[in-house]
Amino acid sequence: MFCMQCGREIPDSSNFCSSCGGALRQRTSRKQLTLSATNKKLGGVCGGLAEYLDVDATIVRLIWVALSVVPGGFVGGALAYFLAWIIIPKAPGFVSEANAAAVQPSPKAT
Repeated sequence: MFCMQCGREIPDSSNFCSSCGGALRQRTSRKQLTLSATNKKLGGVCGGLAEYLDVDATIVRLIWVALSVVPGGFVGGALAYFLAWIIIPKAPGFVSEANAAAVQPSPKAT
């Protein structure tokens, strides 16, 4: 690997150039919990949580339902889902179905 600033060869495992001190690797962005735009049944809360945890959304949904049916937990589970739906930000590129229908042009009759 070569330094982008001074052009000297450096080991692949280095994060900084030993000659000029330049940073070699860009920092990876942090994962952010967002509502899922692609994997949603209701509001995308479980899908977004599954994407954040890198697990299958069905497992998250099953766990959510199992914890919600504990006596007295259904109201708490439904309330927690609703609050999460409001609080968790939408994913970039998130288009609601109503907006998607309004954006798509209607077919022209010929």
